Amino acid sequence: MSRKPIAPRGKRVTLPRALSKLGHCSRTQAERLIAEGRVALNGRRAMDPSVWVDIVSDQMAVDGQPVSEPTKLYIMMNKPRGLITTRDDPAGRATVFDCLRLKDMGFVSPVGRLDKASEGLLLFTNDTVLSQRLLDPVTNVPKIYHVQVGGEIGTPELEQMIFGIPSDGELLRATSVDLLRRGSKNSWIEVELREGRYRQIRRMLEGVGLDCLRLVRIAVDTLRLGDLQKGDSRPLTTSEIASLRKRAGFE
Repeated sequence: MSRKPIAPRGKRVTLPRALSKLGHCSRTQAERLIAEGRVALNGRRAMDPSVWVDIVSDQMAVDGQPVSEPTKLYIMMNKPRGLITTRDDPAGRATVFDCLRLKDMGFVSPVGRLDKASEGLLLFTNDTVLSQRLLDPVTNVPKIYHVQVGGEIGTPELEQMIFGIPSDGELLRATSVDLLRRGSKNSWIEVELREGRYRQIRRMLEGVGLDCLRLVRIAVDTLRLGDLQKGDSRPLTTSEIASLRKRAGFE
């Protein structure tokens, strides 16, 4: 049985991971570039994706062009319903990157996901360290959603979403749930989450016998969707970046 190579001590990563951390491409794309013989490491063609490299001292190139750490990019999008949160889809479905057309934008990745039927605030960056911190449950980043629910929702259902709803072996909880508007056919609620479980809000509503008709993320920590039009993107401001970095524990 073959064994995976053991990572040496120090701040070293595999070659595909290095190309991803430097913002050149995803790890999957890097593995493909290596297999095609298009990647060089310290002047020699690199064909082994398991080789370990030092991002600071080792020299990497793709198609003869040096790969170095790019300028950090931080972008927000108002994701439309119907797009999947991925760069490439084997089935050819429309993705969020079909909307992301900012001028001179390099390689960025989404920070977390919104499922195909969900809308609203979605972050993109090539700052992999910040991205990982924001997704880490320890960081406890609040995310706020406005949710349209089929039928009437009352206090018992709202309280149950906070106390916890069992689903597929997990106990799903919201940090807070507030009623925004109640009608006979549908209601709107505001939900705050500080954990990122798969389809969490939809599963919680299913657990109390209600349908999720629409789900819009309006905020990530202090960053608000505001009046950004559906399908549009914009760079974050300096103060918005600083706020996210503070939340992630960098400042």
